[in-house]
Amino acid sequence: MKVHSYAWSVLMMLALSFTFLACDDDDNSMEDPTIVEFAQDNANFSTLVDAVVAAGLVDALNDRSANLTLFAPTNAAFDAFLAANNFNSLSDVPVDVLRTVLLYHVLPTTETSDKLESNYYNTLAEYATDAPLSFFVNTDGGVSINGAVTVTAADDEVANGVIHTVNAVIAPANVVTFAVANPNFSILVAALTRADLTVDFVGTLSGDGPFTVFAPTNAAFEALLASNNEWNTLDDIPVATLEAVLSYHVVAGANVRAGDIVDDAPVTSFQGSTFSIDLDGGPTINAGSNTAEIIATDVQGTNGVVHAIDAVILP
Repeated sequence: MKVHSYAWSVLMMLALSFTFLACDDDDNSMEDPTIVEFAQDNANFSTLVDAVVAAGLVDALNDRSANLTLFAPTNAAFDAFLAANNFNSLSDVPVDVLRTVLLYHVLPTTETSDKLESNYYNTLAEYATDAPLSFFVNTDGGVSINGAVTVTAADDEVANGVIHTVNAVIAPANVVTFAVANPNFSILVAALTRADLTVDFVGTLSGDGPFTVFAPTNAAFEALLASNNEWNTLDDIPVATLEAVLSYHVVAGANVRAGDIVDDAPVTSFQGSTFSIDLDGGPTINAGSNTAEIIATDVQGTNGVVHAIDAVILP
């Protein structure tokens, strides 16, 4: 009888333990809202909630198995977005446009502020199938996105990720925005906007595209200037030479991602000359006069894709 009584006591203790654990799990689920639930409980995100509903994204952002990062625009941010685009209300925004804009605010991974770094990130919005649209995060002196949107409150952790509040709706970027937003391309931007150019590179690259841009870093341009004793600054490069060089870094009419590159196949540039890309041990661009390593790939914009290179290629 003592044995049976002891066993019964153990069973009762285990049952009570499971009961308390179940209660704790329920309490935790109540304490940890999803992205959608967090936004619903915050009056400053009421327009965001309406937008998520209108775009049919409630289930995606309510999925507790997901690990997401949402850069959440405030009501004021949405008001400014609607006014800037001549929309009277959310109902005036085409659903496909609204869906793309909202997904552009979501990363497929959980990125708390201490993990974010100055770099390009792929969002859940897509240019085409399997081509996620990118944005640029700059963490110098805070966190900004695409050089125009600022994180004003960070690290609201939720059951399926983290939320950072932003002061504006993040507009999906084109290839020009990517260059302007990234300080490591400041010399490229200065070259593209030099006052005496006869080609409107910014206007052209802001068009529909698609374009593939091989973008030299600041270090690449510094090496180019150092290669000629007569070139101390960009202004010392003859305009015709600079235009030919810049045009040589653009492929018009194609959105060529890294997986689309054909080994050693000729690539025709906007300038008219060709180069090839060696995929073995590189990828390396074999240009008319020199070579360059591709050091970052598939920065996808709304009108094309950017690949960063470590040297200025010469026709």
